[in-house]
Amino acid sequence: MNAILLQMDLATHILIVDDDAGIRTLISSFLEKHGYRTDTAGDPHEMREKLQRRRYDLIVLDVMMPREDGLSALRKLQHEDAPPVIMLSAVGSDIDRIVGLEMGAEDYLAKPCNPRELLARIRTVLRRREGKAAGAAAEASAAGVDVAHDGLSRFAGWTIDLIGRTLIDPQQAAVPLSDSEFRLMRAFVEHPRRVLSRDRLLDYATGQESEHYDRAIDVQVSRLRRKLAGHEGGEDLIRTVRNEGYMFVPVVTLR
Repeated sequence: MNAILLQMDLATHILIVDDDAGIRTLISSFLEKHGYRTDTAGDPHEMREKLQRRRYDLIVLDVMMPREDGLSALRKLQHEDAPPVIMLSAVGSDIDRIVGLEMGAEDYLAKPCNPRELLARIRTVLRRREGKAAGAAAEASAAGVDVAHDGLSRFAGWTIDLIGRTLIDPQQAAVPLSDSEFRLMRAFVEHPRRVLSRDRLLDYATGQESEHYDRAIDVQVSRLRRKLAGHEGGEDLIRTVRNEGYMFVPVVTLR
């Protein structure tokens, strides 16, 4: 039971804000099937209450709501630590979309929308945020500002050089990886002890959205596991989470 709760806590956390309970349930159920943790709110007031209690990685926010609309709620979210926002609206005009984007929304999607398209937009926004964070660290490093690490990560006696694209086992032997295997290894190292869905891992491994053949990631994870298991300390580093995806088990430290 404790392991299940830990996996839930480590999953990417999304808040869905919509006055329609049916839409909240539909989106929430779909995203949870793809490895995300979700909470829901029926209006902006409830959204702000939940934001005071916990941190979210992304907000899906409806525009057309009674009492306070989504654009007003978005305006009040404009601070440095606010999570990225994807707007949903039954009014799909260009003007409404432009207004939403100019007010700080990361993306804008017309309702009714295909849940699969919303999932793709969520992945894109989250990757874009991760890329911005990495870019800021690189700029700070180039300016001579001290940053958290120099691209080396350690786990269970292993070392991976994310800049030099090299994996070293506990005996200091290099482990050859294909490009997709390295991308997959980097995804695990950069998201330790978090449940990553097959869809998300496939995005990391291929560098593009994938609308089919999610099980292809099982093959790639199996190959990576065999390479890790062929070296001391490489067994059981990647755990299968039934019906969810995979988790990189060891603690990762940065240098």
